[in-house]
Amino acid sequence: MVAIPGGRFQMGSERFYPEERPVREMTVEGFRIDRHPVTVAEFRRFVKATGYVTLAEQAPDAAEYPDADPSLLVPGSLVFHRTRGPVPLDEVRSWWSYVPRARWNQPEGPGSDTYDRARHPVVHVAFEDAEAYAAWAGKSLPTEAEWEYAARGGRDGATFPWGEELLPGGRPAANWWQGEFPWQQLRLHGYERTSPVGAFAPNGYGLLDMCGNVWEWTIDEFATGRSPTRPCCAPVEPGAHIPRRVIKGGSHLCAPNYCLRFRPAARQAEAVDTSTGHIGFRCVVRD
Repeated sequence: MVAIPGGRFQMGSERFYPEERPVREMTVEGFRIDRHPVTVAEFRRFVKATGYVTLAEQAPDAAEYPDADPSLLVPGSLVFHRTRGPVPLDEVRSWWSYVPRARWNQPEGPGSDTYDRARHPVVHVAFEDAEAYAAWAGKSLPTEAEWEYAARGGRDGATFPWGEELLPGGRPAANWWQGEFPWQQLRLHGYERTSPVGAFAPNGYGLLDMCGNVWEWTIDEFATGRSPTRPCCAPVEPGAHIPRRVIKGGSHLCAPNYCLRFRPAARQAEAVDTSTGHIGFRCVVRD
């Protein structure tokens, strides 16, 4: 873990999406945060030690999803698939599908595995899964303010953790979508999906993958009325009765032509029962 000194910073942004406004001064006490997102190898140790079963490995409760296709009320998770060509960017069903038996150790469903991705961030973890891991490790999930303060790495007000340029030195500084989403992935950085932690340079605090690669859960509830009309690169909006938490940092599915959210200020509402191939987490310990 990395020790982050307490301090004040300007949280949010006025330049991008409505849910990031207004910019406000926040004070954060000192804390320690994981240097990188929790990896597949780390989550596997947790599962072996506890026998934990993630939400994606349990069949959804039909009473919670009265309008759902009964054939989909089986254990599984949401998996991204590239489209064959350009599609309207409001048709999220074109690239998201519920895949039976997709889970943290079968991220694309049966036939896929994570044994060559041990150093990649674990995905297909719902909010309760992240909380369970954090409790087992003697840690907590970060608040949104703690997460954003750490992500900025001392660059208060900067657009990205590395500064203002989208491509510093002509190269991607994080794992975000290279090309035209959701069909053209140029892989200028070499990755189709997630990348191993440490594939890109750390921020000013020495933290890895604070933006891009995977969205990360925070402990904060998402305030009603601050959500964008359609979340970026996200699955179909679930029922309004399902609580939502703030996720931060963007992912490998964020593309400038669609979702410029691989930034510290970016935020999104995510239903607590949702697990996908682009959401992970990291933990904190408060001093």
